Amino acid sequence: MSDEPGDATATAAADTDTEVTGGFADRWASFRDREISTVLLTVVGVAVFPFLFNNFLNGYTQLATLMLIYGIFAVGFDILLGYTGLLSFGHAVFFGGAAYAAGIFSASVSSSPLLVLLAGTAFAVLMAWIVGFLSLRRGGIYFAILTLTFGQMSFYLAASPLAFLTNGENGFTSVDIGSLLGVIDIHGGVPFPLTMLVDNMLYVFVAVMTVLSVAMANRILHSPYGTVFRAIRENERRAEFVGLDVWRYKLMAFIISAAFAGIAGSLFTIEGNYVPLQSLYWTESGRVVIMTVLGGVGSLFGPLFGAGLYLYIENIVSGFETLGPFWHLILGIVFVVAVVLFPNGIWGGIDYVRDMVVGGEDE
Repeated sequence: MSDEPGDATATAAADTDTEVTGGFADRWASFRDREISTVLLTVVGVAVFPFLFNNFLNGYTQLATLMLIYGIFAVGFDILLGYTGLLSFGHAVFFGGAAYAAGIFSASVSSSPLLVLLAGTAFAVLMAWIVGFLSLRRGGIYFAILTLTFGQMSFYLAASPLAFLTNGENGFTSVDIGSLLGVIDIHGGVPFPLTMLVDNMLYVFVAVMTVLSVAMANRILHSPYGTVFRAIRENERRAEFVGLDVWRYKLMAFIISAAFAGIAGSLFTIEGNYVPLQSLYWTESGRVVIMTVLGGVGSLFGPLFGAGLYLYIENIVSGFETLGPFWHLILGIVFVVAVVLFPNGIWGGIDYVRDMVVGGEDE
């Protein structure tokens, strides 16, 4: 009987700890699910990323900028693959097509970065209407092969028949990017407070586009459209039985995904002042598939991590004296290990650890 007060005290303390942990987990879940929280986390991430990358990971700002550009590409691709269940091997036609459209527009019409971005994205959306209308008549592997075919068609068109516009195998070199809003040199430096984190305005511009893209993707995925996309992914036939026009929703997912690819392709042109023919090749489509799967299919932030890791291995690890020649092998090993240990990708692993820390999982 003498032990009962102690037992009661221990039980009460355990209940208190459980309530505190559960309360924190509930607050975290509530914070995480808010749209403003997603935007704030993205803003903080892109703000501190170049500082951490340059000082602790042997990186440089240009590569950090490219990581964000390809991150936008992968986020858009994940809307199609991760949330709608459609695998495309031809997204290079939208990325590279938008890059060419943006470059030609800058040289022939206007050098305004915002108008160049709009022109490239509009071209990608237009191409998506055409390619999606034809490809989505078939599903599964047939859809994937059709998209790959359209991608290769665009590559060979740019290489020869349209060489008078694209400059063929040499790539488009006449890109002319002017000042942002007529006053800001997009390739120049940044004011003093920002110099503590980043050293050029181009990164700031791409970072703003990244935040807007993530916010837009989050809004789409939490809208009725996003719910329908997931329903199609889980069971397309059941979605048809409840009266949904599945083909139309798949086409819209395809177009939305292409719009993100168009944004990324346009930013790629603005960043490099050059459009390589390789941007239309099938390997560009393969890269975004690997980035998305590596980061985490069906997650909002996973593709950003996947793009960053892929480009880090390609550009930093490849420069190491001993490991550099084997960077393709290293990338393959990383991909296999990530898929085996984290079936939901890098972000799935982060999500699991986070839930364990905040006590989000049931015991």
